[in-house]
Amino acid sequence: MKHLNKLLVAVLMVSGLSSQAQDSNNPWAISFGVNAVDTRVTAGGDQGFFANHFSQPFAVKDNWNILPSISYLSVARNVGNNFSFGVQGSVNKIEKFVTYTGGNYVTSNPGDLMYYGIDGAVKYSFMNLINSKVIDPNLSVGGGYTFLGDSSYGTLNLGAGINFWFSDVVGLSLATTYKGADLLGGDRVDGSGTPDAPGHFQHTVGLTFKFGGKDTDGDGIYDKYDACPDVKGLKQFNGCPDTDGDGIADKDDACPDVAGIAALNGCPDSDGDGITDAEDACPKEAGTKAMKGCPDADGDGVADKDDKCPKVKGVKENGGCPWPDTDGDGVLDKDDECPKVAGPKSNKGCPEVSQEVIEKINTEVKSVYFNSGQATFKSSDVPVRLDAITNIIKEYPNAKFRIEGHTDSDGSEAFNQKLSEDRANAVKDALVQRGINGSNLTAVGYGESKPVASNKTAAGKAKNRRTEVILVK
Repeated sequence: MKHLNKLLVAVLMVSGLSSQAQDSNNPWAISFGVNAVDTRVTAGGDQGFFANHFSQPFAVKDNWNILPSISYLSVARNVGNNFSFGVQGSVNKIEKFVTYTGGNYVTSNPGDLMYYGIDGAVKYSFMNLINSKVIDPNLSVGGGYTFLGDSSYGTLNLGAGINFWFSDVVGLSLATTYKGADLLGGDRVDGSGTPDAPGHFQHTVGLTFKFGGKDTDGDGIYDKYDACPDVKGLKQFNGCPDTDGDGIADKDDACPDVAGIAALNGCPDSDGDGITDAEDACPKEAGTKAMKGCPDADGDGVADKDDKCPKVKGVKENGGCPWPDTDGDGVLDKDDECPKVAGPKSNKGCPEVSQEVIEKINTEVKSVYFNSGQATFKSSDVPVRLDAITNIIKEYPNAKFRIEGHTDSDGSEAFNQKLSEDRANAVKDALVQRGINGSNLTAVGYGESKPVASNKTAAGKAKNRRTEVILVK
């Protein structure tokens, strides 16, 4: 049984030692102080497990064995994630050994037995979980080997403790550990009644010193507190540098090589307009964010540098200048289909063609005569009439006109239809040649189909042979 115990303890200790150590500030700790051994815990009795083990835990005078000197030494290393592994050696003298005899607990001196213990434990710290830098409660589990007089045996250890840190590296440590040989199947006493492998509580109180803290960049700030552990920095910036000396650590400085202001994450703002020089299209002139740091004197939304009229409010589409109204009719040129001729807004800035104008045009058209049976002009004053019509129509550049040709009933209907179309087109072509927009004119012939007088008289036929101009709505 003892060999099995030794093997299990060895496995526990080796598994702890083989834990992968992780870089941590001050990962090493050494502790020393006084230990006390209480054998009352496994003296026996019939009060039940908890009563046997935990009754009278603080009967110091009656049950505790205390060697009045430094009697334990431990070394531990942080292995990351709040875990550490440590090895402890301790020495004591057992002058108070508790047994259960005749229904009573009896304390006796077994002959000044020397006690030696070597133990390994994995410890978990709750300090980070409770967000404390002073109070450090912990639990541990491990194994050890105890030498008691001529006996030696392995134990399974369960412990709890608390550290009070006076500084980052010095603290007061208190701990209690149950070292149970009985948990490994050991015996409380041998057949002769002498101590063989008693389980026991070991209490310790001492000082702990942490060491091994790293300062990778050599700036006097431990990596644990150094926000920039690989770059030498300043204490006021938690170990980070401030290359441009603007009071903003480089890691938080968007412009670490150029002195700036905190409001702009360490970047400069030469013109003081709240926009960093790097983002300011006009870094020497105060402007607005909407204008990318450039001024807009007239407030028209066009930066002065791009504004063709920087002192007159305008529109972006016209280069920062206001839209003109050349003819002064209240319709801006951009919306005015007749920008050089005044007209109402209802007609898109163009003058409206009145009935009087149409009558005036048709008065002139009636004086345009054609050679008999032909689409050629007859009288010498026709160009004058056509010029007059042209001048009138030019005053209405967006108006649409239809030129209609008509004949009397002499001749065949087909001939008259063709003749009316040719005469209407002749008038249209003449007007286009004089500068009228051809897209504003259409020509149509009605032949003899729309007489305005009787074709039975010469006077009626004369009225039916006509060309008319109609305003197309």
